[in-house]
This record gives sequence, C-alpha cells and structure tokens, in this order.
Amino acid sequence: MKKRITGVLAAAVLGMAAQVDAADYVVDKQGAHAFVQFRVKHLGYSWLYGRFNDFDGTFTYDEKDPSKNKINVTVKIASLDSNHAERDKHLRSADFLDASKFPTATFTSTAYKPTGEKTAELTGDLTLHGVTKPITIQVEHIGAGNDPWGGYRAGFEGRATIKPEEWGIAMAKLGPASQEVELFLTVEGVRKDGKK
Repeated sequence: MKKRITGVLAAAVLGMAAQVDAADYVVDKQGAHAFVQFRVKHLGYSWLYGRFNDFDGTFTYDEKDPSKNKINVTVKIASLDSNHAERDKHLRSADFLDASKFPTATFTSTAYKPTGEKTAELTGDLTLHGVTKPITIQVEHIGAGNDPWGGYRAGFEGRATIKPEEWGIAMAKLGPASQEVELFLTVEGVRKDGKK
C-alpha cells in the first residue's frame, strides 16, 4: 500500500512538473526589451534601417516539447520609424504600407521545428497589407531565467526575408536591389504565472 501511495505521489509530482514546462509569456513591451526591426537596400547603394515602435505579443515556450511552442504578434503599422519624418510619412502612405487602410500587421505561428540545441525554424502566417502568406523565421533561443524583480523571462531572436510585392506592396520603383526586406525580431517575454 505504501509503495502504491508513493508511486501515485511521484506520478502527481511529475505531472505537475510537466505542466510547468509549457509556460505562457507576455512580450516585454513596457520595459522595451523587444524589437521589430527591418532593413532594405536603398537603390542598391546602402541599407535603410527602421523599426516599428508599437506592437504586442504573447508566446508559449516548452523546452521539453517544442510542438507546444507558439507566438502571436500584432504590429501597429503607423508606428514605423526610420529616423526620418518625411520618409516615414511616405512609407506609411498608400504608395507603400497604406497604414490608414491596413493599420496592423500580424504574425501567428503554425509550427516550431528545432534545428539545433538553441535554434529552430518557426513557420507561420504573416498578414500584411491585407494579405496573408506563410513565412519561415530562423530562431535562436538566447536564454531564460529569473529576473531581479521576481519574475521569470525567456528571450529569442528571429530573422526572416520577405518580398513585399508578394503582399501587394509596390517596390519596383526602388530598383531591383530593394525587392527584399530583411526582418529582425528580438523578443523577451515575462512569464504570466510569475513562477520561477
């Protein structure tokens, strides 16, 4: 009887541990520890860098069961910032992103496939300019652990290259070197349950 009780308790503890492994996180927008950035070649002569200052997101991360890993991000297009007011106004206009008609872009993951000890391929649907298409993001798990404020954090970096014209965004007038845009996503999340 004692062995049976011990076995039941052990199973319960293991079950609880398994449940803790899959944790939900909120992207740390408040602390500005997350970034959505991009770069595109300007006429083939140099790189133009920019970012989106307003976005929200959540993700689930389970180190032991990657099939549970997922992320959802929403970006406010009007928050585009390339450090040049007139250029930003043009990029937000109907000539490019048309922020008034399509105020948000979203990414919803559909699969997470490990490719190494701390790397993976994250696939999902990017909705931009009113068009939804699948993309693949190369992900690196930077790290995870307790923070000085009593929370627990996990951080990732992702890179992807897209062709905006596939989402109906005209790029031809910028020249052939500007047809692709590189995306850089840095995400640090705070675990929702607050546990360490």
